Amino acid sequence: MKNNIEIKVKVAYLERQSDVYASQYAYTYSITINNKGDVGVQLLTRHWRIQDETGYTENVIGKGVIGQQPYLAPEGSFQYVSGAIIRTLTGSMKGFYGMVNDHGERFNVQIPEFILSEPYTLH
Repeated sequence: MKNNIEIKVKVAYLERQSDVYASQYAYTYSITINNKGDVGVQLLTRHWRIQDETGYTENVIGKGVIGQQPYLAPEGSFQYVSGAIIRTLTGSMKGFYGMVNDHGERFNVQIPEFILSEPYTLH
């Protein structure tokens, strides 16, 4: 399989780093990127779309993740932890990673949308 990249996300609400009175709700997310293909790939860029429940949207575009542009060999993986602060108790994130494979082919990998929410706040 060529360019078969799997993205897994885990989210946690950071109550101690949030300030309800200032409308700042902090979340951490752990991302695991698995290369399920038979060709190595390198993550070059990221593009995040972060949205709160009012519809306010922030786009975050940059090189790599957490200061790195990791290389994933076939069957390799990379995990990192980062965070986001939004203005409402719930929100969502989605986006894509810009990658290049060992053949020099550039492609985007969609990051599935995930919810930023304090436990038990969604009905």
